[in-house]
Amino acid sequence: MAKKIAILVRDRKHEALRMAVGATLSNDIVNVFIMDDILETDEEIDTNLQMLSDLNVKIFSNNPGNHCERKTTEDIADMLSEYDVVIPY
Repeated sequence: MAKKIAILVRDRKHEALRMAVGATLSNDIVNVFIMDDILETDEEIDTNLQMLSDLNVKIFSNNPGNHCERKTTEDIADMLSEYDVVIPY
């Protein structure tokens, strides 16, 4: 049975997005949560975001400046209780 994996993006943004792409290889359900900061992009981040989009990974953020589905911090906290694994970066 597929596990639900949440990747929390905070300090180590590049590493978090690389890990999110890698986590999709096991056919688990992977979602990404970009927390607090605006995600400043570069070529590597853009590539990983495109790959995650192509793999139908849902990306959420509590910061309205990020171009993804907006959730409040409280909504994200509630959602995280549904995951089997939460990996913070």
